[in-house]
Amino acid sequence: MSGAPVLNDSGQVVYKFGDVSRETLDRLQTYVDLVLKWQPAQNLIAPSTIPDIWTRHVADSLQTFWSFPEARTWVDIGSGGGFPGIVTAILLADEPGAHVHLIESNQRKAAFLRTALRETGSRGTVHPGRIESVAKEWKFGAVDAVSGRALASLDLLFRLSEPFTALGAKAVFHKGQDFQREVNEASDAWNFDLVEKESLVDPTSRMLVFSNISARPE
Repeated sequence: MSGAPVLNDSGQVVYKFGDVSRETLDRLQTYVDLVLKWQPAQNLIAPSTIPDIWTRHVADSLQTFWSFPEARTWVDIGSGGGFPGIVTAILLADEPGAHVHLIESNQRKAAFLRTALRETGSRGTVHPGRIESVAKEWKFGAVDAVSGRALASLDLLFRLSEPFTALGAKAVFHKGQDFQREVNEASDAWNFDLVEKESLVDPTSRMLVFSNISARPE
């Protein structure tokens, strides 16, 4: 797949294909350095995944954007330490008009996200607050896509993202090996079109791209 990351023995991302710039790689390195610097105080990622940060978090997050590369305006819900929201912002840093909105209720993590956007030269806005509250008062126009990683069940993700998907946004959610059960359960309450893409990092996981999402009548 064009754009798929190849990791060297040191865990650095090496792109076999020529469609990602050196500037993007530099920004990703800056972001990883920031995560590691803030990690002791903020616990941005699971400590056990630190040695594999490029695979478990960076490469994994790259797939969010690759799942819907046409999108230029994103909302990342429950952004945490910025995977995948900051990675998406980095990939779009040189795209005119692109913007990533990051919603995070933890104030200290929100501060980290602002720092990451600034230090990587990426365009985005951090919205500190609960997802429901921020979405209810949304005044920033329609968006192309909603993302969320390691956040909630599909049913809850659909409910949280409904203010955006109701206006036509697609949703890109990464799910593990139990993804089919979640899809089946969500289909009881929701209508949607689904494109399923195998994860490049874990073949048992899937990148799920949803469109035309709507609640089923009760």
